[in-house]
Amino acid sequence: MSLLDGILKNIGGAPDDVANLAEKVGIDPSMAEKAIAALGQTHQMDGDTVELASEKTGLDAGVLSQIVDQIGGEGSLSSFASMIDKDGDGNPINDVMDMAKGFFGKK
Repeated sequence: MSLLDGILKNIGGAPDDVANLAEKVGIDPSMAEKAIAALGQTHQMDGDTVELASEKTGLDAGVLSQIVDQIGGEGSLSSFASMIDKDGDGNPINDVMDMAKGFFGKK
């Protein structure tokens, strides 16, 4: 189970894991992980969270909006971002990528 799976299990109403979330919005689980990380990061930036995440990931803004809805809405992104930003640098994407490398033995 990935860290993101554990976080999703703790968000009321969210899918139990990344694979279920990905299935609900019709994307690959690895892309769902990237999308979640990008949403967490861009939520802390000036501008529209979904549009900024779309630019970072190349995913359609509609798909990203569905992900936001599935994980509890825009308000849940702040707490979500703080949970995945393990080093507290304001950039959770590097922490998520480090976790992904660990799953594949590349750390």
